[in-house]
Amino acid sequence: MPSATVSQVQVPEELIERRIYLIRGRKVMLDADLATLYQVATKALNQTVRRNVERFPEDFMFQLTPEEAEALRSQIVTSNSGRGGRRYLPYVFTEHGVGMLSSVLSSPRAVQMNIQIIRAFIRMREVLATQSELAARMGKIETTLEQHALVIISLADEIEDIMRFPEPIHRPIGFTTA
Repeated sequence: MPSATVSQVQVPEELIERRIYLIRGRKVMLDADLATLYQVATKALNQTVRRNVERFPEDFMFQLTPEEAEALRSQIVTSNSGRGGRRYLPYVFTEHGVGMLSSVLSSPRAVQMNIQIIRAFIRMREVLATQSELAARMGKIETTLEQHALVIISLADEIEDIMRFPEPIHRPIGFTTA
């Protein structure tokens, strides 16, 4: 049960979800975004993580390559490194890394934000699972419709063949002598 002295911090879930990116096939959050949510400096967050690096294996946290950082920078429009921006490549944290952050950042704000962030990851996973299920169902429906269309076309062709009257044979009237 939360303490009555700690005010509940509520950040809109959509705000958190917009800060979750897909990098290397994993859903991750940037160190700078997490620092903003935790209301700490990015440098302080990264120093705390480096002091506890054994808690953050590669599947919990990794550093972006220069190419990934540049692609992300152009995607989210961050400042250039030559104009007061970052000097180091950003770290990104997976859902498990965010969970591990709660063990190294012990402020009440960090604990509450971790709960909200984990819930956002879970909600996104549920949405993706639902979309995958819907896509599979739509694929089945499309296949069935295509099969039905082929059957209907062949039936229409057969009905058309049946409906055609045979060409009348014109025989001369009268007798012919052979």
